[in-house]
Amino acid sequence: MPSSAVDDLGSAKQTLFEGGLTLAVAKNGKILFKSRSHGVSDMLAMIDELGTQADGASLADSVVGRAAALLCVYSRVIAVYGARMSEGAAAILRARGICYESGTLVPRILNREKNDICPFDRAVLGTEDPSVALEKLKAVRLG
Repeated sequence: MPSSAVDDLGSAKQTLFEGGLTLAVAKNGKILFKSRSHGVSDMLAMIDELGTQADGASLADSVVGRAAALLCVYSRVIAVYGARMSEGAAAILRARGICYESGTLVPRILNREKNDICPFDRAVLGTEDPSVALEKLKAVRLG
C-alpha cells in the first residue's frame, strides 16, 4: 500500500474514532466525507456526494459487511478499515486487491435485533458485481 494510502487510512480511522462517527473517507491528506448514519445508507450517501472523487481514497467504517465491501469496490477505494468486519467482506476486499484492516473479524454482520443477517448483506447474497450490488442496495434503502 502506498504511504499516502497508509496516511489517509490512519487519518480516516482517527476521524472515525475521535468524531464518534460511523464513516470517514480520506484522500490526499483531506477528509472528504464523514457520517453518523447507520447501515449502508451512509456509504450510499458518500457515493452520491463524492462520485469519482472516492477513487483512490481510504475509508474507515464502524461496520463493514459484504454490502459495504462491494460498495468500496464500486467506489474504487484502495484501503478500508472496519471496526467490525465480516469474513465475507474481508474475502471480497482481498480478492479485489484492496488493502484492509479490521478491529474485530466476525462470521457475518447481524441485524439490529441480532437474530438474522443484516438486511443489506442479505440483499447482496450471491452478488459479486459491485454495480449490481449498488442497485440492489438502493432498492433496499428505498423499500
